[in-house]
Amino acid sequence: MKKTLLALLLTSLSGMALAAPQIATVSRFEVGKDKWAFNREEVMLSCRPDGALFVINPSTLMQYPLNEKAQQQVASGKTTGQPVSVIVVDDPARPGHKMSLEPFIERAQALCKS
Repeated sequence: MKKTLLALLLTSLSGMALAAPQIATVSRFEVGKDKWAFNREEVMLSCRPDGALFVINPSTLMQYPLNEKAQQQVASGKTTGQPVSVIVVDDPARPGHKMSLEPFIERAQALCKS
């Protein structure tokens, strides 16, 4: 009986771990000043099991959607968040444009595969 209960408990815990979002912390130092797109020194990238990608401000835990799926979740009220443009800085090499988020989207997508 105890072995069965223990096996069920471990199975349910492993299922919860698989459903948890994958998160990685990245910093301006790690990426480099010329590619850093945010007005924060450090952000967290998140990939949810459904493929929604978010940037998270570690000091406020505010989420910023990086892809269409994440934007839909924020718009529908399924999760809270603000537009990513709030924390993206202007590109000094291209006045009037924001820094590219592509390296961060790629890194967040890689989390989905891990």
